This record gives sequence, C-alpha cells and structure tokens, in this order.
Amino acid sequence: MEFRVDASRAAGPEVSLTPAAAARLGKLSADQGRDLMLRVAVDGGGCSGFQYRFELVEAAEADDLRIETDGRAAVIDPVSLPFLVGSVVDFVDDIGGAQFVVRNPNAASSCGCGVSFSI
Repeated sequence: MEFRVDASRAAGPEVSLTPAAAARLGKLSADQGRDLMLRVAVDGGGCSGFQYRFELVEAAEADDLRIETDGRAAVIDPVSLPFLVGSVVDFVDDIGGAQFVVRNPNAASSCGCGVSFSI
C-alpha cells in the first residue's frame, strides 16, 4: 500500500498539538525535572495496518518537524509526517484512561484501542 501527500501540505500548521497535550507535556517535564517533547511516529503493524507510537524525548532529530503550543513541543519524523498531515495530537483523561491520542483525518478506519488505523 502506498500513501502519498502533496509536499506543500506537509507543513507545521497541518499538524497541531492541543493545549491539553501541551499541558500534559508540561506536567511530565516538571515531574521529571527536564524539558521533554513528545515524539509522535507511525509504524507498520497493529490490527489495522499502522499504529501510532508516542515517546518522550529531550531532543529532536535534525529532520524532524517540530510543532509547538504554549511553549511545549511535539516532533514528527519525515517518514511518519505524510500519514499525519491534518492531524491533531491531543491528551485525553476519561473513563477509558489518560493518554495521548491522534485525531487523524487520513485514517479510513481504526480499531477499538484507538492506536491502530488503516488508510
């Protein structure tokens, strides 16, 4: 399966970080006593074909896209970016648990866990 995105659309404003996600990153940074960023990546696998991976990092790679909200940042590698164009990275804390989530308009379907999706 091949997925292509017009490179002119692959820009910072096309992926956003919500204030709730930024606030959670601020809390995690304060708790750990270091400035952390959220790495958001798309990997092959999961029950629907692709899955999101979240990782806390202290530094971005040279070719990462950096998204900032309220002084907090998320980074996305160039391989994952085409799958995430137009997405919103959020943090939810509800009856299902507290977690970072991606609201992705490119996903044709997703599984019940919300981490796996198909295009």
